[in-house]
Amino acid sequence: MAQQTLRQKLEILADAAKYDASCASSGTAKKNSLGGKGVGSTEGMGICHAYAPDGRCISLLKILLTNHCIFDCHYCINRKSSNVARARFTPREVVDLTLNFYRRNYIEGLFLSSGIVRSANHTMEQLVEVARILREEHDFRGYIHLKTIPEADAEIIHQAGLYADRVSINVELPTQAGLTRLAPDKNAGQIEGAMGRTRARIIEAKDERKRFRHAPRFAPAGQSTQMIVGADDANDAAIIGKASRLYGAFGLRRVYYSAFSPIPDASAVLPLKRPPLLREHRLYQSDWLMRFYGFAAQEVADAAEADGNLPLDIDPKLAWALKFRASFPVDVNRAAKEQLLRVPGLGTTAVGRILAARRHRTLRLDDVARLTASVAKVRPFICTIDWRPTLLTDRADLRRLLAPRQEQLELF
Repeated sequence: MAQQTLRQKLEILADAAKYDASCASSGTAKKNSLGGKGVGSTEGMGICHAYAPDGRCISLLKILLTNHCIFDCHYCINRKSSNVARARFTPREVVDLTLNFYRRNYIEGLFLSSGIVRSANHTMEQLVEVARILREEHDFRGYIHLKTIPEADAEIIHQAGLYADRVSINVELPTQAGLTRLAPDKNAGQIEGAMGRTRARIIEAKDERKRFRHAPRFAPAGQSTQMIVGADDANDAAIIGKASRLYGAFGLRRVYYSAFSPIPDASAVLPLKRPPLLREHRLYQSDWLMRFYGFAAQEVADAAEADGNLPLDIDPKLAWALKFRASFPVDVNRAAKEQLLRVPGLGTTAVGRILAARRHRTLRLDDVARLTASVAKVRPFICTIDWRPTLLTDRADLRRLLAPRQEQLELF
Protein backbone atom coordinates (compact mmCIF):
# COMPACT_ATOMS: atom_id res chain seq x y z
CA MET A 1 0.00 0.00 0.00
CA ALA A 2 1.33 3.46 -0.93
CA GLN A 3 2.66 5.62 1.90
CA GLN A 4 0.19 8.37 2.80
CA THR A 5 1.36 11.96 2.81
CA LEU A 6 0.74 14.19 5.82
CA ARG A 7 -1.85 16.11 3.80
CA GLN A 8 -3.74 12.92 2.95
CA LYS A 9 -3.74 11.86 6.60
CA LEU A 10 -5.02 15.29 7.61
CA GLU A 11 -7.90 15.14 5.11
CA ILE A 12 -9.00 11.73 6.42
CA LEU A 13 -8.57 12.36 10.15
CA ALA A 14 -9.95 15.91 10.21
CA ASP A 15 -13.07 14.70 8.37
CA ALA A 16 -13.41 11.74 10.75
CA ALA A 17 -13.38 14.10 13.76
CA LYS A 18 -16.37 16.17 12.61
CA TYR A 19 -18.89 13.95 14.39
CA ASP A 20 -17.59 14.93 17.84
CA ALA A 21 -19.36 18.09 18.98
CA SER A 22 -17.76 18.47 22.41
CA CYS A 23 -14.89 20.77 21.51
CA ALA A 24 -15.85 24.15 22.98
CA SER A 25 -12.98 25.78 24.85
CA SER A 26 -14.86 27.90 27.38
CA GLY A 27 -13.73 28.02 30.97
CA THR A 28 -10.01 27.38 30.58
CA ALA A 29 -7.34 29.15 32.60
CA LYS A 30 -5.88 32.17 30.79
CA LYS A 31 -2.33 31.63 29.51
CA ASN A 32 -0.28 33.51 26.94
CA SER A 33 3.19 33.82 25.50
CA LEU A 34 3.72 37.51 26.29
CA GLY A 35 7.28 38.30 27.29
CA GLY A 36 8.75 35.95 24.70
CA LYS A 37 8.12 32.82 26.76
CA GLY A 38 6.31 29.80 25.36
CA VAL A 39 4.18 29.31 22.28
CA GLY A 40 0.46 29.98 21.98
CA SER A 41 -2.38 31.48 23.96
CA THR A 42 -5.85 30.51 25.11
CA GLU A 43 -7.19 34.03 24.54
CA GLY A 44 -8.24 36.29 21.67
CA MET A 45 -9.30 35.50 18.09
CA GLY A 46 -7.58 32.95 16.00
CA ILE A 47 -10.31 24.33 12.22
CA CYS A 48 -13.12 24.07 14.17
CA HIS A 49 -14.80 27.10 15.65
CA ALA A 50 -15.92 27.02 19.26
CA TYR A 51 -17.47 29.87 21.21
CA ALA A 52 -16.70 30.95 24.75
CA PRO A 53 -19.48 32.27 27.05
CA ASP A 54 -18.46 35.86 26.29
CA GLY A 55 -18.93 35.28 22.56
CA ARG A 56 -15.27 34.94 21.59
CA CYS A 57 -14.65 32.67 18.63
CA ILE A 58 -11.85 30.19 19.32
CA SER A 59 -10.34 28.18 16.48
CA LEU A 60 -9.17 24.64 17.20
CA LEU A 61 -7.32 22.08 15.15
CA LYS A 62 -9.80 19.22 15.51
CA ILE A 63 -8.45 15.84 14.44
CA LEU A 64 -8.24 12.18 15.35
CA LEU A 65 -4.90 10.58 16.13
CA THR A 66 -6.23 7.64 14.12
CA ASN A 67 -9.55 6.37 12.80
CA HIS A 68 -8.50 2.73 13.14
CA CYS A 69 -10.57 1.18 15.94
CA ILE A 70 -10.92 -2.22 17.59
CA PHE A 71 -14.48 -1.38 18.75
CA ASP A 72 -17.58 -1.90 16.62
CA CYS A 73 -20.07 0.75 17.76
CA HIS A 74 -22.91 0.68 15.22
CA TYR A 75 -23.36 4.46 15.03
CA CYS A 76 -19.64 5.24 14.50
CA ILE A 77 -18.26 5.72 11.01
CA ASN A 78 -14.84 4.59 12.29
CA ARG A 79 -16.00 1.25 13.73
CA LYS A 80 -13.85 -1.73 12.82
CA SER A 81 -16.44 -3.12 10.37
CA SER A 82 -16.81 0.20 8.51
CA ASN A 83 -15.50 0.45 4.96
CA VAL A 84 -13.68 3.79 5.17
CA ALA A 85 -10.21 5.02 4.32
CA ARG A 86 -7.93 4.68 7.33
CA ALA A 87 -4.99 6.78 8.48
CA ARG A 88 -2.84 7.28 11.53
CA PHE A 89 -0.69 10.13 12.82
CA THR A 90 2.35 9.74 15.00
CA PRO A 91 2.43 11.98 18.09
CA ARG A 92 5.23 14.04 16.52
CA GLU A 93 3.16 14.65 13.39
CA VAL A 94 0.26 16.00 15.45
CA VAL A 95 2.66 18.25 17.37
CA ASP A 96 4.19 19.62 14.15
CA LEU A 97 0.74 20.24 12.65
CA THR A 98 -0.44 22.05 15.76
CA LEU A 99 2.59 24.33 15.95
CA ASN A 100 2.61 25.07 12.21
CA PHE A 101 -1.10 25.90 12.15
CA TYR A 102 -0.68 28.08 15.22
CA ARG A 103 2.26 30.00 13.77
CA ARG A 104 0.16 30.69 10.67
CA ASN A 105 -2.54 32.11 12.96
CA TYR A 106 -5.07 29.47 11.85
CA ILE A 107 -5.75 28.04 15.32
CA GLU A 108 -5.49 28.76 19.01
CA GLY A 109 -5.54 25.21 20.29
CA LEU A 110 -5.95 21.50 19.71
CA PHE A 111 -8.88 19.11 20.10
CA LEU A 112 -7.55 15.58 19.89
CA SER A 113 -9.51 12.36 19.93
CA SER A 114 -8.83 8.90 18.54
CA GLY A 115 -10.12 5.51 17.61
CA ILE A 116 -8.74 2.71 19.78
CA VAL A 117 -5.77 0.78 18.41
CA ARG A 118 -4.08 -2.20 20.07
CA SER A 119 -5.62 -1.32 23.45
CA ALA A 120 -7.19 1.54 25.36
CA ASN A 121 -3.97 2.05 27.34
CA HIS A 122 -1.76 2.19 24.25
CA THR A 123 -4.03 4.72 22.54
CA MET A 124 -4.36 6.87 25.64
CA GLU A 125 -0.59 6.90 26.07
CA GLN A 126 -0.24 8.21 22.50
CA LEU A 127 -2.76 11.02 23.15
CA VAL A 128 -0.96 12.00 26.35
CA GLU A 129 2.38 11.96 24.53
CA VAL A 130 1.12 14.59 22.08
CA ALA A 131 0.13 16.89 24.95
CA ARG A 132 3.37 16.20 26.82
CA ILE A 133 5.56 17.13 23.85
CA LEU A 134 3.58 20.32 23.25
CA ARG A 135 3.72 21.43 26.87
CA GLU A 136 7.18 20.28 27.96
CA GLU A 137 9.30 20.44 24.80
CA HIS A 138 7.68 23.43 23.09
CA ASP A 139 6.15 25.27 26.08
CA PHE A 140 2.86 25.43 24.19
CA ARG A 141 0.38 27.58 26.13
CA GLY A 142 -2.59 27.28 23.82
CA TYR A 143 -5.73 25.32 24.61
CA ILE A 144 -5.61 21.52 24.59
CA HIS A 145 -8.69 19.30 24.86
CA LEU A 146 -8.08 15.56 25.07
CA LYS A 147 -10.82 13.01 24.56
CA THR A 148 -10.06 10.32 27.12
CA ILE A 149 -10.83 6.61 26.93
CA PRO A 150 -12.71 5.24 29.96
CA GLU A 151 -11.27 1.76 29.48
CA ALA A 152 -7.73 3.10 30.02
CA ASP A 153 -5.99 2.91 33.39
CA ALA A 154 -6.78 5.73 35.82
CA GLU A 155 -3.13 6.81 36.04
CA ILE A 156 -2.92 7.43 32.29
CA ILE A 157 -6.13 9.51 32.35
CA HIS A 158 -4.62 11.38 35.30
CA GLN A 159 -1.61 12.25 33.15
CA ALA A 160 -3.95 13.58 30.45
CA GLY A 161 -5.51 15.97 32.97
CA LEU A 162 -2.10 17.35 33.96
CA TYR A 163 -1.37 18.44 30.37
CA ALA A 164 -4.84 19.25 28.98
CA ASP A 165 -7.05 22.25 29.72
CA ARG A 166 -10.14 20.09 29.35
CA VAL A 167 -10.78 16.37 29.22
CA SER A 168 -13.94 14.64 28.11
CA ILE A 169 -15.44 11.18 28.10
CA ASN A 170 -18.45 10.56 25.89
CA VAL A 171 -21.37 8.72 27.49
CA GLU A 172 -22.50 8.18 23.86
CA LEU A 173 -26.15 7.21 24.47
CA PRO A 174 -28.63 8.25 27.17
CA THR A 175 -29.84 4.79 28.16
CA GLN A 176 -28.15 1.55 29.17
CA ALA A 177 -30.37 -0.36 26.76
CA GLY A 178 -29.25 1.81 23.85
CA LEU A 179 -25.59 1.46 24.80
CA THR A 180 -25.87 -2.33 25.08
CA ARG A 181 -27.55 -2.62 21.68
CA LEU A 182 -25.50 -0.10 19.69
CA ALA A 183 -22.12 -0.06 21.47
CA PRO A 184 -21.58 -3.58 22.86
CA ASP A 185 -17.89 -2.91 23.60
CA LYS A 186 -18.70 -0.01 25.95
CA ASN A 187 -19.84 -0.17 29.56
CA ALA A 188 -21.89 2.60 31.21
CA GLY A 189 -20.50 1.80 34.67
CA GLN A 190 -16.94 2.05 33.38
CA ILE A 191 -17.66 5.37 31.66
CA GLU A 192 -19.23 6.93 34.74
CA GLY A 193 -16.52 5.48 36.98
CA ALA A 194 -13.87 7.28 34.92
CA MET A 195 -15.90 10.50 35.03
CA GLY A 196 -16.21 10.21 38.80
CA ARG A 197 -12.45 9.76 39.26
CA THR A 198 -11.78 12.74 37.01
CA ARG A 199 -14.16 14.92 39.00
CA ALA A 200 -12.52 13.88 42.28
CA ARG A 201 -9.10 14.76 40.89
CA ILE A 202 -10.31 18.17 39.63
CA ILE A 203 -11.67 19.01 43.08
CA GLU A 204 -8.48 17.77 44.75
CA ALA A 205 -6.30 19.85 42.42
CA LYS A 206 -8.32 23.01 43.11
CA ASP A 207 -7.93 22.45 46.84
CA GLU A 208 -4.17 21.93 46.45
CA ARG A 209 -3.90 25.18 44.45
CA LYS A 210 -5.49 27.08 47.32
CA ARG A 211 -2.90 25.77 49.76
CA PHE A 212 0.16 25.55 47.50
CA ARG A 213 0.64 28.18 44.83
CA HIS A 214 2.76 25.96 42.58
CA ALA A 215 0.64 22.82 42.85
CA PRO A 216 0.01 21.35 39.36
CA ARG A 217 -3.21 22.20 37.56
CA PHE A 218 -5.54 19.39 36.57
CA ALA A 219 -7.96 19.99 33.69
CA PRO A 220 -8.62 23.61 34.74
CA ALA A 221 -11.44 23.88 32.16
CA GLY A 222 -13.15 20.82 33.67
CA GLN A 223 -14.67 17.89 31.85
CA SER A 224 -17.51 17.52 29.36
CA THR A 225 -19.39 14.77 27.58
CA GLN A 226 -21.55 14.13 24.54
CA MET A 227 -24.75 12.21 23.85
CA ILE A 228 -25.97 11.06 20.45
CA VAL A 229 -29.59 11.97 19.80
CA GLY A 230 -31.85 9.86 17.61
CA ALA A 231 -29.71 6.74 17.19
CA ASP A 232 -31.84 4.83 19.70
CA ASP A 233 -35.45 5.25 20.85
CA ALA A 234 -34.69 7.43 23.91
CA ASN A 235 -37.01 10.44 24.00
CA ASP A 236 -36.13 13.98 25.03
CA ALA A 237 -37.40 13.51 28.59
CA ALA A 238 -34.94 10.62 29.07
CA ILE A 239 -32.09 12.64 27.56
CA ILE A 240 -32.84 15.66 29.77
CA GLY A 241 -32.99 13.45 32.86
CA LYS A 242 -29.66 11.83 31.99
CA ALA A 243 -28.01 15.20 31.39
CA SER A 244 -29.26 16.55 34.71
CA ARG A 245 -27.92 13.53 36.56
CA LEU A 246 -24.52 13.88 34.86
CA TYR A 247 -24.29 17.55 35.79
CA GLY A 248 -25.14 16.79 39.40
CA ALA A 249 -23.01 13.67 39.84
CA PHE A 250 -19.87 14.71 37.96
CA GLY A 251 -19.83 18.51 37.93
CA LEU A 252 -19.60 18.66 34.13
CA ARG A 253 -18.98 21.96 32.39
CA ARG A 254 -21.11 20.96 29.42
CA VAL A 255 -23.21 18.16 28.02
CA TYR A 256 -23.19 18.27 24.23
CA TYR A 257 -25.95 16.84 22.06
CA SER A 258 -25.21 15.49 18.60
CA ALA A 259 -28.06 14.56 16.28
CA PHE A 260 -27.42 11.14 14.80
CA SER A 261 -26.35 11.38 11.19
CA PRO A 262 -26.68 8.40 8.82
CA ILE A 263 -23.24 7.22 7.82
CA PRO A 264 -21.93 5.33 4.75
CA ASP A 265 -22.22 1.56 4.96
CA ALA A 266 -24.49 1.93 7.99
CA SER A 267 -25.47 -0.90 10.32
CA ALA A 268 -28.94 -2.36 9.78
CA VAL A 269 -29.93 -1.64 13.41
CA LEU A 270 -29.67 2.13 12.91
CA PRO A 271 -32.53 4.44 11.84
CA LEU A 272 -32.71 5.18 8.13
CA LYS A 273 -33.30 8.89 8.70
CA ARG A 274 -31.59 11.40 10.95
CA PRO A 275 -33.71 13.20 13.57
CA PRO A 276 -34.61 16.83 12.83
CA LEU A 277 -31.69 19.14 13.60
CA LEU A 278 -34.23 21.31 15.40
CA ARG A 279 -34.53 18.53 18.00
CA GLU A 280 -30.85 18.96 18.84
CA HIS A 281 -31.43 22.71 19.14
CA ARG A 282 -34.37 22.22 21.52
CA LEU A 283 -32.22 20.00 23.73
CA TYR A 284 -29.57 22.71 23.94
CA GLN A 285 -32.30 25.19 24.90
CA SER A 286 -33.56 22.84 27.62
CA ASP A 287 -29.97 22.43 28.83
CA TRP A 288 -29.75 26.22 29.08
CA LEU A 289 -32.96 26.32 31.14
CA MET A 290 -31.48 23.90 33.67
CA ARG A 291 -28.10 25.63 33.87
CA PHE A 292 -29.06 29.30 33.86
CA TYR A 293 -32.82 29.68 34.41
CA GLY A 294 -33.41 27.59 37.51
CA PHE A 295 -35.54 24.88 35.89
CA ALA A 296 -35.38 21.37 37.32
CA ALA A 297 -35.04 18.48 34.87
CA GLN A 298 -38.56 17.28 35.63
CA GLU A 299 -39.98 20.74 34.91
CA VAL A 300 -38.31 20.78 31.50
CA ALA A 301 -39.55 17.24 30.86
CA ASP A 302 -43.07 18.42 31.76
CA ALA A 303 -42.91 20.71 28.72
CA ALA A 304 -42.63 17.69 26.42
CA GLU A 305 -45.44 16.31 24.30
CA ALA A 306 -47.23 13.03 25.02
CA ASP A 307 -44.42 11.03 23.34
CA GLY A 308 -41.81 12.51 25.69
CA ASN A 309 -40.23 14.72 23.01
CA LEU A 310 -40.06 18.51 23.15
CA PRO A 311 -42.21 20.36 20.61
CA LEU A 312 -40.29 21.51 17.56
CA ASP A 313 -42.41 24.53 16.65
CA ILE A 314 -41.85 26.40 19.95
CA ASP A 315 -39.00 26.58 22.44
CA PRO A 316 -39.11 24.59 25.72
CA LYS A 317 -39.60 27.65 27.90
CA LEU A 318 -42.71 28.74 25.99
CA ALA A 319 -43.96 25.14 25.97
CA TRP A 320 -43.65 25.03 29.77
CA ALA A 321 -45.40 28.39 30.19
CA LEU A 322 -48.33 27.29 28.01
CA LYS A 323 -48.74 24.11 30.06
CA PHE A 324 -48.54 25.92 33.40
CA ARG A 325 -50.48 29.10 32.74
CA ALA A 326 -51.49 29.33 36.39
CA SER A 327 -47.97 30.65 37.10
CA PHE A 328 -48.74 33.75 35.00
CA PRO A 329 -49.05 36.68 34.61
CA VAL A 330 -45.94 37.79 36.50
CA ASP A 331 -45.77 41.33 37.88
CA VAL A 332 -42.48 42.74 36.56
CA ASN A 333 -42.43 45.35 39.34
CA ARG A 334 -42.72 42.86 42.22
CA ALA A 335 -41.78 39.37 41.06
CA ALA A 336 -38.59 37.69 42.22
CA LYS A 337 -35.78 37.10 39.77
CA GLU A 338 -36.62 33.38 39.67
CA GLN A 339 -40.18 34.14 38.50
CA LEU A 340 -39.03 36.62 35.86
CA LEU A 341 -36.59 34.08 34.40
CA ARG A 342 -39.55 31.80 33.63
CA VAL A 343 -41.31 34.39 31.46
CA PRO A 344 -41.06 33.46 27.74
CA GLY A 345 -39.11 36.10 25.89
CA LEU A 346 -37.13 37.28 28.92
CA GLY A 347 -33.48 36.22 28.89
CA THR A 348 -30.98 36.62 31.69
CA THR A 349 -29.81 39.97 30.32
CA ALA A 350 -33.34 41.38 30.07
CA VAL A 351 -34.18 40.19 33.58
CA GLY A 352 -31.06 41.91 34.90
CA ARG A 353 -32.11 45.14 33.19
CA ILE A 354 -35.63 44.93 34.62
CA LEU A 355 -34.36 44.35 38.16
CA ALA A 356 -31.98 47.30 37.85
CA ALA A 357 -34.58 49.64 36.30
CA ARG A 358 -37.40 48.93 38.75
CA ARG A 359 -35.24 50.13 41.64
CA HIS A 360 -35.61 53.65 40.26
CA ARG A 361 -39.16 53.69 38.88
CA THR A 362 -42.34 51.68 38.48
CA LEU A 363 -42.17 50.01 35.08
CA ARG A 364 -44.75 50.40 32.35
CA LEU A 365 -45.19 48.18 29.29
CA ASP A 366 -43.21 50.64 27.13
CA ASP A 367 -40.35 50.39 29.59
CA VAL A 368 -40.34 46.59 29.31
CA ALA A 369 -40.36 46.92 25.50
CA ARG A 370 -37.20 49.03 25.67
CA LEU A 371 -35.49 46.52 27.95
CA THR A 372 -36.24 43.39 25.86
CA ALA A 373 -35.62 42.29 22.28
CA SER A 374 -39.34 41.84 21.54
CA VAL A 375 -42.26 42.60 23.79
CA ALA A 376 -44.79 40.63 21.69
CA LYS A 377 -43.81 37.28 23.19
CA VAL A 378 -43.64 38.72 26.71
CA ARG A 379 -47.01 40.54 26.85
CA PRO A 380 -49.28 37.53 27.52
CA PHE A 381 -47.23 36.52 30.55
CA ILE A 382 -46.56 39.77 32.43
CA CYS A 383 -48.40 42.66 33.99
CA THR A 384 -47.17 46.19 34.61
CA ILE A 385 -48.68 49.31 36.14
CA ASP A 386 -50.52 50.03 32.86
CA TRP A 387 -50.94 46.53 31.39
CA ARG A 388 -52.75 43.34 32.33
CA PRO A 389 -53.21 40.55 29.78
CA THR A 390 -56.75 39.71 31.13
CA LEU A 391 -57.95 36.77 28.97
CA LEU A 392 -54.93 36.83 26.64
CA THR A 393 -52.92 34.38 28.80
CA ASP A 394 -55.72 31.79 28.65
CA ARG A 395 -56.51 32.04 24.93
CA ALA A 396 -56.85 28.63 23.29
CA ASP A 397 -54.93 29.85 20.21
CA LEU A 398 -52.08 31.48 22.16
CA ARG A 399 -49.58 28.86 20.98
CA ARG A 400 -50.42 29.57 17.36
CA LEU A 401 -50.08 33.31 17.94
CA LEU A 402 -46.63 33.00 19.56
CA ALA A 403 -45.10 30.22 17.46
CA PRO A 404 -42.58 31.49 14.87
CA ARG A 405 -44.14 31.80 11.43
CA GLN A 406 -43.07 29.21 8.85
CA GLU A 407 -41.83 31.01 5.74
CA GLN A 408 -40.75 29.69 2.35
CA LEU A 409 -37.46 31.34 1.41
CA GLU A 410 -36.96 32.75 -2.07
CA LEU A 411 -34.89 30.49 -4.32
CA PHE A 412 -33.68 33.32 -6.57
